[in-house]
Amino acid sequence: MDELSSAPDTKHLVLARAGVDRAAHRRLDEPWLAAAWSHPTTKVLPIAGGEAFVVDAGGGTELVLLPSFEAPESGSRYFLGTDEDGVHYFALDCESLPGRLDGDARPAGLREVGGSLSDRDAGLLVHAVALEHWHRLHTFCSRCGHRTEKAGAGHLRRCTSCAAEHYPRTDPAVIMLITDSEDRCLLGRQALWPEGRWSTLAGFVEPGESIEQAVGREVLEEAGVRVAEVEYVASQPWPFPSSLMLGFLGRAHPDGTGITVDGEELSEARWFSREELRAGMEAGEILPPSGISIARHLVELWYGEPLPAAARW
Repeated sequence: MDELSSAPDTKHLVLARAGVDRAAHRRLDEPWLAAAWSHPTTKVLPIAGGEAFVVDAGGGTELVLLPSFEAPESGSRYFLGTDEDGVHYFALDCESLPGRLDGDARPAGLREVGGSLSDRDAGLLVHAVALEHWHRLHTFCSRCGHRTEKAGAGHLRRCTSCAAEHYPRTDPAVIMLITDSEDRCLLGRQALWPEGRWSTLAGFVEPGESIEQAVGREVLEEAGVRVAEVEYVASQPWPFPSSLMLGFLGRAHPDGTGITVDGEELSEARWFSREELRAGMEAGEILPPSGISIARHLVELWYGEPLPAAARW
């Protein structure tokens, strides 16, 4: 891709899809929430440990959503929203998923099935997974140390002692595809990744830092490459456990393209031409980023077309 200003189509980012209005104005309306839960068309998504029941159908995957009167009696309810037909959706945070369901239902997580879910189901599962993890790790008040309790239909925890309110945490992280003057892209790999796996560089935004500054710092720290310019592309939630990935394209400074990996975040980094990346994928020597990651989208923007099907996982 020759111009940073090319406008990408981001509607197919797997974990950034949704088909339900979150209806945040309803979260503190307890009578309305009780009525919504009891409505005969309401659908409930049981979730435990980041997994929900799914069924494979029609070449894709669907969430198993239960009527509220069939949902387990125990567990925390999180209101997820209402669709255009007036159907209400709740997640039910369980210690474990309910007993075996009829048919071919099986437990699965976002990494496995995120790419094969519909827009509605992908949005519901991302929302539910993020809330479940946050609630499990934030049972005590960071101000006074006392226990907190769920409020706001699952989007708030309130201290039982000092009444401090705590909201779900989202950590901003930058993820970037950097190119050089020869239009090669910079990819790196971590030592713990499967053999041949390469991806874009990424890192968390630090306090008091802009996202553009974070891009430059992370690339310099991890690969020793200086970044001259960056342009924002799109964002995608990454609830593993609580990140928001902010995607960028960037150009390396002409005098700063030499690579020196830090040996901690990255074990290797290198510049790839399109021909080198294509040949490596065709030979099975290079595994590109996962299809559910925004990293895949950034690489494909530069590559100019979807990566070969054989390279997907």
